[in-house]
Amino acid sequence: MRRVLFHLAFVTMLLSGMLLGAGLASAQEAQSSPADSQAFRTIISDQIKAFRSGDASRAFSYASPALKNQFQSPQFFMHMVKSAYDPVYGAKNLSFGQTRDTPLGPVQEAYVTDRNGTDWLALYSFVRDGSGNWKISACRLTQAPAFTV
Repeated sequence: MRRVLFHLAFVTMLLSGMLLGAGLASAQEAQSSPADSQAFRTIISDQIKAFRSGDASRAFSYASPALKNQFQSPQFFMHMVKSAYDPVYGAKNLSFGQTRDTPLGPVQEAYVTDRNGTDWLALYSFVRDGSGNWKISACRLTQAPAFTV
């Protein structure tokens, strides 16, 4: 019995190492260039324009396959953004900070001012889809110190 448990533990460790290595290799492949930074900014700007105009399908088109799978429909996605990310959904002003490469892929800083004049920092994570196009994989929103646009 001990021998079986030892082999199971070894196989589990081996598979975990392989998965971790594959994840790091994927992240290394996802390093961004200056052209990618511009693409991230365009994607974020275009998605916010889609939010402003109420175009759920267009806003949803910028989401990664994983987000599309999670939210299933443009309408449900739009409802989630309006509920949980209202500063982004109703952004009055938008400006950009740095693009950083992280172990999980590139992150673009975006500063938004909401309808009430409160400043927010939105950290957008990006991944490539099956066609090699950049898509938004996550957005982390925190209140930011005041900034000037």
